[in-house]
Amino acid sequence: MDAQLTMRAADHDRQQVVDRLRSAMADGRLTVDEFVDRMGRAYQAVTYGDLAPLSADLPVGQPDGTAGLAGGAGSLAGNGTPVPAAVRPAGCARPGVLAGLPSGLRMLWRIWLTAVSVSVVVWVLVGVTSGHLAHPWPLWVAGPWGAVLFAQSVGCTQSRRGRASRAAGAPPGNG
Repeated sequence: MDAQLTMRAADHDRQQVVDRLRSAMADGRLTVDEFVDRMGRAYQAVTYGDLAPLSADLPVGQPDGTAGLAGGAGSLAGNGTPVPAAVRPAGCARPGVLAGLPSGLRMLWRIWLTAVSVSVVVWVLVGVTSGHLAHPWPLWVAGPWGAVLFAQSVGCTQSRRGRASRAAGAPPGNG
């Protein structure tokens, strides 16, 4: 196990840890500040040993107590090397907020979240290095695009619920 922790991590491994951290933040397990700090350290990580502590205090299994994907023995890094369980992302216990949306809209939400995360990290890093936090310009990145995505998501969800309720309430033979 010690030899695995000294192996170099791939970009994919770093991204898996960041995705797990993002999920933990969405679940309320991490604050935004903790997420930003750990995300920065994840992208700077060189080895699996650098990545492991970033998610070591997060549950490996699902909240209902069953083991998630992270408990599986067959997880391999991009080069075929076994990845420590503490580094692998946990499985999802329940469908996420975006689960009912079309794949294109889910992808737009992921792009939005990535752009906002990068903007916040840059804003925090500039603020830390300059000694003061400037105007919160990431709001201009997050706000308009987020509002449009939210409106589209609500409209899509309402439309699907309306269709489902009409289909459930329709008399048999009328279809």
